[in-house]
Amino acid sequence: MRAVLPVLVLAAWALPLGSILACTQGRVLVRDGAALDPLPDVRVSDGRQLVATDARGDFVFAAAPTGPVFAIKPAGYAFPVRDDGLPDFWRAPDAVTCDFELAPAPVVRDALDVLVFSDPQTTDLREVGYYRDDVVAPLVGQHRAALGVTLGDVANDDLALYPAINAVTAQLGVPWLHVAGNHDLDAEADSDAASLATFRSVYGPDSFAWEEPEAVFVGLDNVVVQPGRRPAYIGGLRDDQFAFLEAYLPGVPDDRLLVLMMHIPLFDAPAGRETFRDADRQRLYALLARHPRVLVLSGHRHVLQHRFHGAEDGFDGATPLHEFNVGAVSGAFWSGVPDAEGIPDARMADGTPNGHASLRVRAGGEYALAWHPARVGDAPDATEAMALHAPRVLRQGAYPAFGVYANVYMGLPETRVEFRVGDGTWRPMQRVAAPDPRLTLENARDDMAETLRGRDRSPEAVVSTHLWRGAMPTDLPAGEHRVEVRAFDPWLGEQRAATRYRLQADEAPAR
Repeated sequence: MRAVLPVLVLAAWALPLGSILACTQGRVLVRDGAALDPLPDVRVSDGRQLVATDARGDFVFAAAPTGPVFAIKPAGYAFPVRDDGLPDFWRAPDAVTCDFELAPAPVVRDALDVLVFSDPQTTDLREVGYYRDDVVAPLVGQHRAALGVTLGDVANDDLALYPAINAVTAQLGVPWLHVAGNHDLDAEADSDAASLATFRSVYGPDSFAWEEPEAVFVGLDNVVVQPGRRPAYIGGLRDDQFAFLEAYLPGVPDDRLLVLMMHIPLFDAPAGRETFRDADRQRLYALLARHPRVLVLSGHRHVLQHRFHGAEDGFDGATPLHEFNVGAVSGAFWSGVPDAEGIPDARMADGTPNGHASLRVRAGGEYALAWHPARVGDAPDATEAMALHAPRVLRQGAYPAFGVYANVYMGLPETRVEFRVGDGTWRPMQRVAAPDPRLTLENARDDMAETLRGRDRSPEAVVSTHLWRGAMPTDLPAGEHRVEVRAFDPWLGEQRAATRYRLQADEAPAR
């Protein structure tokens, strides 16, 4: 059952521009010890209007806000933490006061590390437990991140789970930002304007910005609800969001990475069907083209992939626009065979294990990305970077028609992937458009089972965008052979994994 806000609150979010008369002005203050002083030049917005505080720390909107009012955190400062563990950077539009408080937070680090989650998509408290035990608990006290983000589908329609989910996320001890997804919508809403009432009551603005010395983060709700139509939603942006972007983006320094965070990918998926409104995409392209360093983070698809938007797509920036479509924390919706602790395998349809991503940004905007599987295990044929699949036995001298496959999770089209047998010569592997054989095998096991092997079976394997193949030699001596694969990750450098196969001698038939 979904959480439902009181009717008056739902009505407040849905009112037209200018109809809410509260929170039109406020102050931004900085607390340093016992002192509380005004903080000038802090930008404040309601998701459409953008103003800055004056020398007294005061700000005033020209029109009454119609959405949550938020202060854009300047680099070198920190917000206090709310009772729910989230940063206190926003106010409801009808709040009694719209004052904000920050504290100095000098930055001393080599780079900014960010935890990137997408689609935890918990359906019930049992799955909140999976989220806690599988993904969050191993990170507690073990990460170096200064910021965390969730790219939508925080819950799987039951929004009453938000407090339990937030209590788990807060264990990571860093400011955490949330973008809305299509499973974060209010079921009772009869318009796009009213569809995020519950989300806004918990997480605040559906469009916002957050600044660090190395990067500027902009979160955008890009789920446009279409009541009474099929599909019931489409990717896109509203006019008020473009008004905010048009006011804010020109002031983003060129030496910082601009990170756009959204749920639905900018690219159409499946190809050939408009899943993101083309007019909105082109309008966004025009705003982003002037920035030399831009990264788009999206979720929604429950696979791991990279897209580069170029001139053929209508993006005319100096370099292609990189979109990292982040895999899901929940993997394939917490499906598959459970492990000894009762946590489902949760592998995604492209064969990528569930988990989280990380983003590292250095001064000047240079960035590195990585995927971190929730579970790797001790087998050498699966590491954090890749998983291998190969036949266990082949006939010595047989035609070499069988391959070793490497699912290189963060692989790009140009990634160099090679393999060798024993201490032999490294040979190139070919990128192939095919399903991951490991997941195909799991599908077969599910098909052959007389009863369900888990609560929900693993997803049907789809074509992976990061799968490589090499033909296994059969002209070697009979016996066991070690196969080693190396992939040259553009951000983490050389990554390796290994597996084994056996060549069985061909016995002459009896005469």
